[in-house]
Amino acid sequence: MDMPRFGSNSVKAFFCRIRDILCRKSTLATNKKSAHHSRMSELGKYNIIGFVTIVDVSRAKAFYRDTLGLRLVSEDPPFALVFEANGIMLRLGMAKELPPAHGTVLGWQVPEITATVKNLEQAGVRFERFDGMDQNDLGIWLSPYGAKVAWFKDPDGNILSLTEFPEQKQ
Repeated sequence: MDMPRFGSNSVKAFFCRIRDILCRKSTLATNKKSAHHSRMSELGKYNIIGFVTIVDVSRAKAFYRDTLGLRLVSEDPPFALVFEANGIMLRLGMAKELPPAHGTVLGWQVPEITATVKNLEQAGVRFERFDGMDQNDLGIWLSPYGAKVAWFKDPDGNILSLTEFPEQKQ
């Protein structure tokens, strides 16, 4: 799946989503002052669960466990493979077909993107190149806000990403 050309609504939405993610400060999610509304949920204090749809269960299990290094917690056919990723649950939902892709479905914040990309390339991961994106020879894009991002696909074609955020100056 190639990324649409610049000018299309989906590309604009993609960059708006990236901008929103990159502009957020880590303190926003836990800022007690922002919880002024009495009906506001307290979901910010709970762990999130990631969901990715898969079709080829055996390939997905090998990729997420053996290639990406996630710990397989359980296999719950016909529903999901459950992995643990640094304390976060990731459920790979088993399906007969994939829903239409609309951008990145899962990503990792990494401390050194160049080393991580090279490590994954050695494990057989191929990084994506998108028309109109100024990516370096490893497929890493430098955002206007200083974050470095690289994209790759899982065996079912889901788009995954790595992001190295610039150091936040206090």
